[in-house]
Amino acid sequence: MTLTEKGIKKIVDKFQNEDTWLNLGEGLLKIFAIIIIANILIRIGKLMIHNIFKIREISPLRTNERREGTLLKLLDNVLSYVVYFIAFMMVLSVLGIDVKALIAGAGIIGLAVGFGAQSLVKDIISGFFIIFEDQFSVGDHIRVGQFEGDVLAIGLRTTKLKNWTGEIHILPNGSITQVTNFSLNNSIAVVDVGIAYEEDIEKAEKVIEELLEHMQDQYDELVEKPALLGIQNLGPSEVILRIVAETQPMKQFAVARKIRRDVKMHLDEHGIEIPYPRLVTFAREGEQSKGLNV
Repeated sequence: MTLTEKGIKKIVDKFQNEDTWLNLGEGLLKIFAIIIIANILIRIGKLMIHNIFKIREISPLRTNERREGTLLKLLDNVLSYVVYFIAFMMVLSVLGIDVKALIAGAGIIGLAVGFGAQSLVKDIISGFFIIFEDQFSVGDHIRVGQFEGDVLAIGLRTTKLKNWTGEIHILPNGSITQVTNFSLNNSIAVVDVGIAYEEDIEKAEKVIEELLEHMQDQYDELVEKPALLGIQNLGPSEVILRIVAETQPMKQFAVARKIRRDVKMHLDEHGIEIPYPRLVTFAREGEQSKGLNV
């Protein structure tokens, strides 16, 4: 009997063996069960992820729908890849393939890549949590360390900021450890108004109060009526009155400029003088002293 005939006979005998068919049937059942369990786990995991996003809808930190959809899809894909990879390894194990060697080889490769790309992995993980936790959104005005500006784009690896003079700052997400977000809550405009010592302070306060009474109707950026707090300081040549106003986020600078203009015009209408620097000189003995306004 030739070698080929022996091999064919061995294969035929193996398939005629009852244990072979029992093992094959058991293996197919295991594979079928692994696939079903994997799909069930994916469905449960996706349901939990979607429920988490529904809970986050009541959070004061909200993302736009596009970012939220992107993050939701990303988490769904990560979950599917992880579960299917584990299921694939289990199927190989059922088929009699040694998966330990494959996992060991993949671990060595992953370790080498990890050592070579530690900063990249850190940036990606930090970017994921920035998006997931809604620390800031596109369009927000934030400060990160020495950089401040409007957020142009948020990626898994970098964040782009544009400051008011036009420069673009590209920051690796791994370097973002502390963030100040100016766009989440209302802002406060602070305006100091100087009144000359010679003027009637009570009259000046009354005139300013009359102006502030209807200012909220003029400017949509104001959340509520500005308030005159009173005398803030006694300067060298003026009494300083302080006005505060709650505005929409990041509108305080524009509102403060408008309040200063309106207050100046209103005080002029009522003849109340805003002081200017003064210099008084004295002549020596025997000379006529005189005061100069500078």
